Amino acid sequence: MQSRLEEGKDPAGTRATPSRPFPLRLLQFFLLFLVIGLGASFVSMYMIRHFGIHNMALVQSTFSPCFEQPAATVESWIRPPFSLLHTMNDTELFWRASFAPRIKSYPFKRTGKIAFMFLTKGPLPMAPLWEKFFEGHERLYSIYIHSLPSYTADFAPSSVFHGRQIPSQVAEWGMMSMCDAERRLLANALLDISNEWFILLSESCIPLQNFSIVYLYISRSRYSFMGAFDEPGPYGRGRYDENMAPEINMSDWRKGSQWFEINRELAIRIVEDSTYYPKLKEFCIPHKCYVDEHYFQTMLTINTPHLLANRSLTYVDWSRGGAHPATFGKDDIKEEFFKKILEDQSCLYNNQPSSLCFLFARKFAPSALDPLLDIAPKALGI
Repeated sequence: MQSRLEEGKDPAGTRATPSRPFPLRLLQFFLLFLVIGLGASFVSMYMIRHFGIHNMALVQSTFSPCFEQPAATVESWIRPPFSLLHTMNDTELFWRASFAPRIKSYPFKRTGKIAFMFLTKGPLPMAPLWEKFFEGHERLYSIYIHSLPSYTADFAPSSVFHGRQIPSQVAEWGMMSMCDAERRLLANALLDISNEWFILLSESCIPLQNFSIVYLYISRSRYSFMGAFDEPGPYGRGRYDENMAPEINMSDWRKGSQWFEINRELAIRIVEDSTYYPKLKEFCIPHKCYVDEHYFQTMLTINTPHLLANRSLTYVDWSRGGAHPATFGKDDIKEEFFKKILEDQSCLYNNQPSSLCFLFARKFAPSALDPLLDIAPKALGI
């Protein structure tokens, strides 16, 4: 009896029961929950401090289900900028403008436009004539104006020139800043993927043909129009500096008019260049060398000579001599004057002889505007 009591339970209930150990699985779950809670707290405090997010519902609302269609469409990529004003510096602008699709065919209907780029100091005295020129062709052109930063245009809201100024900097004659301005115009125009051809003009330029003729002439040409000549003598080869080698050799050196028309491929080449720019900026300086007459002409001759017509579309009269071409005033504006420009010419167009060689002309003084408007319908077809 005594042995059974010792082996069994204490009948008086005075024997202590041993304590059960705390379950390990429950402890692990508790620690995991604690870690997750602390992690969420730290993340929440970080986002509030750095992003100003005080409501996690706001965070959740920014996420879209994976099966929803993305907001970006091809139209959002090809739509031209609503405003020409931006805060990009030249480095950022040229980088952005140099984007080009590797696939040459477009997955949408694209009608190429001509970008008319006006490099000016201030006002455009020939604007009323250009207004008549552009009238009725709104989907076939774009306009860009580079003027002195201090100049504020006052074009009427109905004008084709209204709101077409780009962020500009001072451009000095004969200096690399002039080519910087031209590259800036090209880069801003390249942001519109519909721009296929690019024409550089000044405030003293006028059209010599109506818009339809200009568009067909440029769009059907297999070449871009930039003069690039190997000119002997002090004003051609004499401006070459041997320090430009090996990037630019004497045999590469070219000279030509500042006023050009080029296609999109060549415009991108000019904007993205970092090979020839430093050499010309350092070694082509006034009064020994004038970079706007050599930079693009030499670079494109080295890289794409087969794409150049090797002539300009802008008529200029150098017959009076001097460092600058002749300026035409109101007394010069006669039918005979334009017949001389338009009829007494010979050139090659798509490798065939042509008598239509010039589409634009300069330099015209502000006093020439009124007689130009009077004679334009008959003499210019505008």
